[in-house]
Amino acid sequence: MKERVSAGALRRQFRIQLFGGLRVVWPILFVLLGLMAALGLTVALLEDWSPFEGVYFAFVSGLTIGYGDLAPKTLVGRVLAISIGFLGILLTGLVAAVGVQALQSTAQGFRNGGGRP
Repeated sequence: MKERVSAGALRRQFRIQLFGGLRVVWPILFVLLGLMAALGLTVALLEDWSPFEGVYFAFVSGLTIGYGDLAPKTLVGRVLAISIGFLGILLTGLVAAVGVQALQSTAQGFRNGGGRP
């Protein structure tokens, strides 16, 4: 007979799996975030924006929020904005993949071993 597993135990195991996955990919996350910030600062220089506005633009654009309050006018700025968008897609995909892997590991662990992945 299968024992019931508490929601708290599931959440705890999911967090363990999630942080374990993030420990593996943190260098990639760090590089992606650094590249986005660097490209944002470069766009800020090209467009005569403050450094804060450049980094803000990079993350709002890269995370596909896109408020539209800042938009590059120069050709190079626009090309860099496209690059920021691709980096944002990679960042979002990587975080989603780690989350899905953590969910799958948690579910499989509780199905197979009663709480241990």
